[in-house]
Amino acid sequence: MILHTFPPAFGQRNPSPFCMKVEMALTHLGMDFSVRENMELTKSPKRKPWLEDRGRVIADSDLILHYLDNKSDGGLFRHLTTQQQGIGVSFVRLTEHHLYWLILASRWLEDDWFANIERDFFGYLPKPLAWFVSRAARLKIRRFYQLHDGLGQHCREEQTHLLRADLNAIAAQVQKGQFITGAEMCVFDFSVAAVLACAMDSQPTTWVSEIVHEYAVLRDYAEKVQDRVGVYCRFTAATSH
Repeated sequence: MILHTFPPAFGQRNPSPFCMKVEMALTHLGMDFSVRENMELTKSPKRKPWLEDRGRVIADSDLILHYLDNKSDGGLFRHLTTQQQGIGVSFVRLTEHHLYWLILASRWLEDDWFANIERDFFGYLPKPLAWFVSRAARLKIRRFYQLHDGLGQHCREEQTHLLRADLNAIAAQVQKGQFITGAEMCVFDFSVAAVLACAMDSQPTTWVSEIVHEYAVLRDYAEKVQDRVGVYCRFTAATSH
């Protein structure tokens, strides 16, 4: 199997939490796979990072996890109760469909940070083309952010309040060494920890990552999940280029 993902960016080995959670699942299941770093999302049917398995293409991290679960005879979800799955899905939705958009906006929509986007995501293009393509992509992000639960209509103070509400909810769930669904790590922790690591390991920091770093319990939780699986958002001694 081949996991098609983004190349390193913003000081991170894997700047996409969605790719990272799939890499965690593949590693956790002990499956044979390779990672191919590219920006050719036009080859993906949904313009998302994707998994290729013997010519079959699965594009969407949640659909990939369910594909891997079937391929491993329930290796990801079978041991979880209905209640645990409900809790897990709820926290993944909070993390990936709300918290992640705040992280995204702190990168794409802040004028002083956007230069990092241009360098790491569009630097491979000729300069005039990179300028136009990056700004067209930024405009699309801005429009999506305006529509996504109205997040783009809020001022920084209001967005900060919403961010802390997300972080407080996750922190309450994983305090005292707990994981998302209880005492044992599961597939849902891959999603939550990947998004938190994406925020915390960003270089340079954003206004979101600075707030996330205030939560020691979240730093410990994200680190613990990465340690257990052996897959990290940041570069480590074994993965440094």
